Amino acid sequence: MSYEKVTQAKDRLVIGIKQASKTMKSGEVSQIVVATDIDSDLKVKILGLADQLNIPYELVESKKRLGEACGIEVGTAVVAIKQ
Repeated sequence: MSYEKVTQAKDRLVIGIKQASKTMKSGEVSQIVVATDIDSDLKVKILGLADQLNIPYELVESKKRLGEACGIEVGTAVVAIKQ
């Protein structure tokens, strides 16, 4: 389900932890999608930020599939969907 949501929102995506974090802090994000197969410290950090900023999130199982849903050839840990 979340992979489909990412594919449908291609024109509103911010890909990667650094860029997604910046965009989250700016208040432009409606939701994030986080891959569960990433480093646990990174996962805790990004989910903590989402909780702190009251941004809903969904978890998906594969960073490789998440990257594919974004239309890129590499995996990605986090995708932010802009409002």
